Amino acid sequence: MFNKILIANRGEIAVRVIRAARELGVKTVAVFSDADRFAPHVLAADEAYPIGPAPSSESYLKGDAIIEVAGAAGAEAIHPGYGFLSERAPFIRAVRDAGLVFIGPTPEAVEAMGDKTAARRRVTAAGVPVVPGTSEPLVGGDEARRLATEIGFPVLLKAAAGGGGKGMRIVRSEEEVERAFAAAGNEARAAFGRDVERAACGVTVTV
Repeated sequence: MFNKILIANRGEIAVRVIRAARELGVKTVAVFSDADRFAPHVLAADEAYPIGPAPSSESYLKGDAIIEVAGAAGAEAIHPGYGFLSERAPFIRAVRDAGLVFIGPTPEAVEAMGDKTAARRRVTAAGVPVVPGTSEPLVGGDEARRLATEIGFPVLLKAAAGGGGKGMRIVRSEEEVERAFAAAGNEARAAFGRDVERAACGVTVTV
């Protein structure tokens, strides 16, 4: 059991982790951007520290700053919540290298399953049934529209580099594809700091 953990996230996600830690008698450290100085997760934690400006790329995605705060606060582990740094293998390794515990999957597991198209290829090779879709990232709306039309609507556009529910769009007609493709890629880029090309969308049928 840990005495103190840092939650590398914000909002309801962080609040839930803080509540669970409190039930276990574990002290919590929150981090916050300039925009979140008085956010619920900041007020709920035992300690809170600033980590940068409002854009997540300059605060919640700054792994080195978060690790530095964890060390200064005397935290023994970092809980990433979901989204942000939770699926960044280099961050997990950096946490370990700093002598801290990462509360989550191993970097090897993240690398194996983090990219959605690579994960699809992996499970397909293992004989796991999958819904119709793509095993390679798509590079543009035209390609997405062609494949979505072949599969049949509705489809789900999912950013290959997404996570935590970010970068997904349900598309019910051909006319919606390009707009949804751009929106999914942009959302993944904003949430995870990945560019649109690396956040290209795979197409899968919705359930």
